[in-house]
Amino acid sequence: MTTYDLTATVDLTPRLRLLRFPVGQAYLWRDGDELTLIDAGAPGAGQPIADAVRDWGHAPEDVRRIVLTHFHEDHAGGAGEFARLSGADVYAHRLDAPFVRGEAAGPGPVFEDWERPIHAQALAQLPAPPEHPELPSSVIELSDGDVLGFGGGARIVGAPGHTDGSIGLHLPEHGVLFTGDAIAASPLDGQVMLGVFNLDRERALASFRELAALDSEVACFGHGDPVTQGAGAVLRAAAAQPTGTPASK
Repeated sequence: MTTYDLTATVDLTPRLRLLRFPVGQAYLWRDGDELTLIDAGAPGAGQPIADAVRDWGHAPEDVRRIVLTHFHEDHAGGAGEFARLSGADVYAHRLDAPFVRGEAAGPGPVFEDWERPIHAQALAQLPAPPEHPELPSSVIELSDGDVLGFGGGARIVGAPGHTDGSIGLHLPEHGVLFTGDAIAASPLDGQVMLGVFNLDRERALASFRELAALDSEVACFGHGDPVTQGAGAVLRAAAAQPTGTPASK
């Protein structure tokens, strides 16, 4: 299989590493010798993620879990590959889990007209879909309010709208929030905004506001540069706009 190579790795804190792909990004979280991967890139990303884990001074087997914020290819496509390489468990919200397992094709976005050329550009940067994608052998299903055993207790925050089963992950002990594609940062100027390519824009806006209301110092998006200081205030300023239009960091 063709690999889907990283374009950059960035250490945001001693515990948190960003893995940037041509489209989208994933994150590694460290608790001592144990790691968690949040999202897994597109098909072909498994080996590059394993290499990034080694570059951080760990073995792929140190990654105990892969938590997917939603089923889209640029976030879940590499999960099966990396699960095989690491032995990590794969987690996804119960509404998106069937699509991660390959039991059905997930519903597509309802595009705004201005989103169509952006989507076409993103597709051109993704690898061609493999004829036989490597799917996770099993997926542990999550629900809103579940707490996972990393980061001092990572709470699952249902964030429907981008997909029905989109989630955020909130680590209150560390002030870290992973938003998936519910929130993004503009590639042009870094301003925080509602994520694009949503299934239901009104529900996505409501999820944006719910995530913004959480106490966070660092916010990690599926697309765009994270906010590494005072994230809660930045997210709330953006969420206060009636259509989720950008607010400066």
